[in-house]
Amino acid sequence: MKIGVSTLALYPQPIEDVLHSLETQNIDYCEIINEYPYDEIDEGVLESYQVNLTVHAPLSDLNLASHNQTIRKSSIAEVKKSMDKAVDWDAELVVVHPGSMPVMGRRIEKKIFQYNLESLSELSSYAQNCGVCMCVENMPVIDGLLFQDLKELNSLLDDINAHMTLDVGHAHNSGFSVDEMFRYPRIKHIHLSDNDGTWDQHNALGTGSIDFDQFFRSLNDVRYDGVMVVEVKDATDVIKSLEFIEMKI
Repeated sequence: MKIGVSTLALYPQPIEDVLHSLETQNIDYCEIINEYPYDEIDEGVLESYQVNLTVHAPLSDLNLASHNQTIRKSSIAEVKKSMDKAVDWDAELVVVHPGSMPVMGRRIEKKIFQYNLESLSELSSYAQNCGVCMCVENMPVIDGLLFQDLKELNSLLDDINAHMTLDVGHAHNSGFSVDEMFRYPRIKHIHLSDNDGTWDQHNALGTGSIDFDQFFRSLNDVRYDGVMVVEVKDATDVIKSLEFIEMKI
């Protein structure tokens, strides 16, 4: 089983400290959120550690669905930079957030979804040309975020020939049972955290109401062979989550 940890919990520690900590704990993967201070990293530093990498495109200030074309094109450019970084860093996978509904976009909803489709389609083609796997992440229940529904996301990914990052905490927050989460063939990557279902808390595994016993059974049933990234809010919850996973497997 390939286990990783996101830099989210350790932000904004220097990447050297992050990788050293993960290597000491024998963690296979680090998912680098490719924005400050992890937007520019010396490749020599990365090569100094035996930790494999996945890349998460920037979370902040991007909107692939924006009807402001300057913002939308800039957002596409930033995600492409992350794909280029993935190539440079020998990372085979890039996580991408879908767009969000602009404040003034609700009266032109059809156009917003079309812009989002065009952006993600362009990025999917770019990823294929780069030789990296683009995985679009399902979103939590936050007003304006697109693709909170796994079925809708899987359908989009069929259309653009891309893959899914199943965020288990987001899916639980959106009302999906663990059994329902694994019905979608486009899943290639997984984010792990826990919550009580009311909102996206990013708590340690085993502290919320997600049925992780069923989760690990389902994981075996579908013969999942991708990376599972612990994406929790702080270093303490990383340790708790890793201990929880070790106990379950």
